[in-house]
Amino acid sequence: MDALAATPGGTAADAAGLAALVRLLAGRGAVVLSGAGLSTESGIPDYRGETGSRRRAAPMTFQEFTGSAAARQRYWARSHVGWRAIAAAEPNAGHRAVERLRRSGHVSAVITQNVDGLHRAAGTRTAVELHGGLHRVVCLDCRRTSPRTELDRRLEELNGGFRDGPARGNPDGDAELAPESVAAFRVAPCAVCGGVLKPDVVFFGESVPRPRVERCFELVDAAQGLLVLGSSLTVMSGLRFVRRAARAGTPVVIVNQGATRGDELAAARVGLPLGAVLTEAARRVRAS
Repeated sequence: MDALAATPGGTAADAAGLAALVRLLAGRGAVVLSGAGLSTESGIPDYRGETGSRRRAAPMTFQEFTGSAAARQRYWARSHVGWRAIAAAEPNAGHRAVERLRRSGHVSAVITQNVDGLHRAAGTRTAVELHGGLHRVVCLDCRRTSPRTELDRRLEELNGGFRDGPARGNPDGDAELAPESVAAFRVAPCAVCGGVLKPDVVFFGESVPRPRVERCFELVDAAQGLLVLGSSLTVMSGLRFVRRAARAGTPVVIVNQGATRGDELAAARVGLPLGAVLTEAARRVRAS
């Protein structure tokens, strides 16, 4: 059963978009740019709904995190609880379809705005993690990088039973906690120098490292097409690649449930669930 037959609400425009997606992939050399919408089927919430508006309060900024010990305490308390969801999440049908298309040569590279590590877990070890990854922690003083599992063990020793209470999950491993719970949380310093630890991700208000951006530009410039998966393209971090592809005449296809800032630049778009669409597209490409 194809994606349109299996999904209520599929339109003629979705059918045309899916056909365009298959043609783009059949030409080989497509670059994937993925966003949070690709991981929602793995149980990880995204920041925005189909309207593009934020589901909850804005995330912590880099300036808040580096400028306030209380902000860091709040971040790590919430993240310590929310980390369980990230650590337990598994790649979904969309991630697996992208990896099959990469192995078959129809996708040449993957750039992801996600920090959940699910592309790599699906086998796409070469995925460029534009915003870093929650599975790593970096010390802002000595710059040592360490596994998140190491920090998780230390935080559990300092805050035994802290994760036993109720909490609502937010995007990127965050969780909502009562202020009194946050106030009791103990933050772990760097195990080597005693400095400030930060997840190895790009916070809002922080710049993506320039070499990483240049690498992504190179991949987009060499692409035969750009496939946007599950991103509203609300922030310039991802939109700039769509604009670059469009300026070069590289076709752009967007698969996202809801409007995006790049819609006017797209040759086609599909507004259906990503797992079903990508699975069907991979099937059609194999059959062609």
